[in-house]
Amino acid sequence: MTEAPLIEIHRATVWRGSTCVLQDFSLRIRQHERVAVLGPNGSGKTTLLKTISRELRPVQAEGSYVEILGQRAWNIWDLRQQFGLVSQDLQADFGPHIKVLEAVLSGYFQSVGLDDVLRTRVSAKQLETARSILQQLGLQDLQKRAFHTLSTGQQRRCLLARALVNEPHTLILDEPTSGLDMTARFEIQRHVSALCRQGIGLIWVTHDLNDIPAEVERVVLLKQGRLFADGPKADVLTSETLSAAFDSAMRITMVDGHYLAYPSPA
Repeated sequence: MTEAPLIEIHRATVWRGSTCVLQDFSLRIRQHERVAVLGPNGSGKTTLLKTISRELRPVQAEGSYVEILGQRAWNIWDLRQQFGLVSQDLQADFGPHIKVLEAVLSGYFQSVGLDDVLRTRVSAKQLETARSILQQLGLQDLQKRAFHTLSTGQQRRCLLARALVNEPHTLILDEPTSGLDMTARFEIQRHVSALCRQGIGLIWVTHDLNDIPAEVERVVLLKQGRLFADGPKADVLTSETLSAAFDSAMRITMVDGHYLAYPSPA
């Protein structure tokens, strides 16, 4: 039996308010792929993610559909357990009273932190797993700290731990290194690369070419809500293609599997 695609979007049109962001958009991502979704600000990357997570719905039209793992109808809570999501929107949702360990445990319930009822539902096994993942990500000494007192890089690693508790087959990371200094960026990249080598799938969404992990094999390049290029990393990440996508002359080089962009000489 052929394995169902992780994501299949066919001729979807998606609006955000009065703006049509994706128009007649199609994309297919297989299970276990490691994909970067790249594009300038405003190209539709976040709208694409919100369409996948069912936060946004495409216009109903004949022949248009969005399928996740072969299904069109999902309970949103069941769907969110299929993926491990890290986003800046989620990061902003955690209030000042939430401790690091509770933030991670809330991944089991797709909640933001734990209320008194959810605390009683945490099993010993779940608690053990959460603490083990915190140790894996170098946060074991911070589990009693308030989430908002962590550095931005530590908060992102905490959200990565939250994403991992359900053992997702795919991580979806929305601008995971945005706003981080080089040390924190490299730390996130190092952990994600290790997870990729363990076999986990990845959708890494970014506007910054330099952030894409070396383990990414395919690049989906967006521009103005449309698919500008899609294919193996080496085929898409060229000076000519990226200059056209970003409307800026640039040159591309590759070092140890990482692609770097710099301005093209006048």
